Amino acid sequence: MLLHFTKMHGLGNDFVVIDLITQRARLDTERIRQLADRHVGIGFDQLLLVEPPRDPEMDFRYRIFNADGNEVENCGNGARCFARFVRDNRLTHKREIRVETQAGPLTLRVEDDERIRVDMGVPRFAPEVVPFDASADAPAHCLEVDGETWDIGVVSMGNPHAVLRVDDVAQAPVARLGPLIERHPRFPRGVNVGFLQVVSRHEARLRVFERGSGETLACGTGACAAAAYGIRRGWLESPVDVHLPGGTLTLAWPAPDAPLMMTGPATSVFEGRIALP
Repeated sequence: MLLHFTKMHGLGNDFVVIDLITQRARLDTERIRQLADRHVGIGFDQLLLVEPPRDPEMDFRYRIFNADGNEVENCGNGARCFARFVRDNRLTHKREIRVETQAGPLTLRVEDDERIRVDMGVPRFAPEVVPFDASADAPAHCLEVDGETWDIGVVSMGNPHAVLRVDDVAQAPVARLGPLIERHPRFPRGVNVGFLQVVSRHEARLRVFERGSGETLACGTGACAAAAYGIRRGWLESPVDVHLPGGTLTLAWPAPDAPLMMTGPATSVFEGRIALP
C-alpha cells in the first residue's frame, strides 16, 4: 500500500505527519524506527499521527512517536505543525482546534499572522508527576551524574523535563550529559534534558537533548519547561523569548496557576508517498 505523508518542521524540529482519518495504516515500533532513519527512511525527530477523536468534545486525536518508535505524551513544536497540517489538508477550517493527547487536551490557535499559539497547560513541578525520584518538591534537586553533582529543576509539561542552568549554551556538555540524564534511574520513564542560559529577564537561550531522539534544533515542551522553571526561580519574567538553535519561541506564563502559552511558526516542507508492505 502507498501511505501519504507530509514532512514538516517547527524551528528545525522535524516531523512526518500522517493523516489516519482519510487513510488507514498499522505502524508498529520497528516500522516507525525504519521510517525515522535518515539514511534508509524518510527521517524525522517525531512521527505525528492525526486520528479521529475518542472524546466527542475534541476535534482530533494527536499521537506522537519518537524516532526510537516509542509513543510519548506531548510535543509542542509538533502541536503547531499538527494545527497547520489539519488546516492545510482541509480536515478542519477552525482557527481554534481542540485535540486529545496522552497528556490530556490541548487547544491550538492559528493567529492572524499564521503563527500558532498553543495552550500548553499549567506546568507542574511535583516530582511524582514528572516522575522523578525525590521525597518532596523543591526549587532545585541535586543529581549525581558521572561523578559530578548538578542542580536541576524538574518540570512536567505533560512529558518529563530536567532543566540545568548553564553560563553559555554553546559550551554546555549536551552530548555528554544529555544521554546520562535522559536514562538516569531517578527518572523512571526517562526525561528530556534542557540546558538553559539566561540572557535577560525576558530572554533565554536553550539546547535540548530529547528523550528517544537526541539533541534537536528545537523542542517546544522543553522551551516551556525551561521558561517555567526560570520564572519560578526568579531568573526570568513572562513573557520570555527562548532562542533555540532552530529559532525563537515566545512563552507567556503570567501566574503559577495559569496555563503557559507558547507561540511560534510551523512549516510544511514537502509531501510524499511511501510503500508499506
